[in-house]
Amino acid sequence: MAREQLAGGARAALGGGRRLESVERVAGGSKKGVYRLVMDDATTAIAYLWDDTENYWPTAEGDDDLTDPFSPGLGLSLFEAAHTRLDALGVRVPAIRLLDRDGAHYPADLAIVEDLRGESLEALLARDRRAAAPVMARLAESLEAMRLHRAPAYGKVAVVDGGGTSRGTSCADVVLDRALRDLAEATSRDARIAGARDRLEERLRGLAATVRPRTEYAFVHGELGPDHVLVDRDGNPVAIDIEGSMYFDVEWEHVFLRIRLHDAYRPLAVDGLDEDRLALYMLAQRLSLTAGPLRLLDGDFPDRAFMAGIAEHNLKQALALMHT
Repeated sequence: MAREQLAGGARAALGGGRRLESVERVAGGSKKGVYRLVMDDATTAIAYLWDDTENYWPTAEGDDDLTDPFSPGLGLSLFEAAHTRLDALGVRVPAIRLLDRDGAHYPADLAIVEDLRGESLEALLARDRRAAAPVMARLAESLEAMRLHRAPAYGKVAVVDGGGTSRGTSCADVVLDRALRDLAEATSRDARIAGARDRLEERLRGLAATVRPRTEYAFVHGELGPDHVLVDRDGNPVAIDIEGSMYFDVEWEHVFLRIRLHDAYRPLAVDGLDEDRLALYMLAQRLSLTAGPLRLLDGDFPDRAFMAGIAEHNLKQALALMHT
């Protein structure tokens, strides 16, 4: 990333006669570029670039269909809608310094936001579980605010808040459709899944058939792993990578949290979750976390061993769920 490409945006975002000194890539981010902007007075900010050259995922049919709740969370409109709603709910998100969707400062969607120099919740949990306890308690409060905010339709925040409707007949229907596609993709890439495909499909359809209809949906981040939560200097959790946020069954969020946090999930647990949805969504997410990383490895994603490990772990978990 050439410093000159972002110099104008950095000056507009941070002002004060500052000059952009350097641009540093921030680790993480497979769908957008994430860069730290360092000014000549040591002021910093983070730039998000939704540029095709920054997206490691191979393109697929339907990627640009926003009526699919699970289509890729790409672009400034999804980020801005999710940011607006989370901020209104009192959920901490990085403050926006500049939004540029017209190419005034960069030839792709650009957002410049507050730079939170603290560690991620993932790093804090690994370093000191006791020190993470108050952060987890505050994260539970944020999740409660999100869970209690209801919408009469499911789908991406930008779609629903804009008065639109999403494809499918229910969250469970959308999840089943996606899981069957993930199963087909994983089957084409791994012989173990191929050998169990019929049993896995039967299990998915059987679980989906038990799910009862709903008419209200909660706000969910969708991928709220501990790597998508930063900790600010006051010990508050800060949600990042929010573009995939949607109104959906709250069980989807809690299955993902359980997968990512393991026994550290306990402070975030809530009563009243639907066991039928939890069972369907657990198998669906295991298949997604198998097929997705395998798909990503078709491209030039740099940390290949890490991604292959995710696929292998979740493949084994998916096969184990056939019998539970």
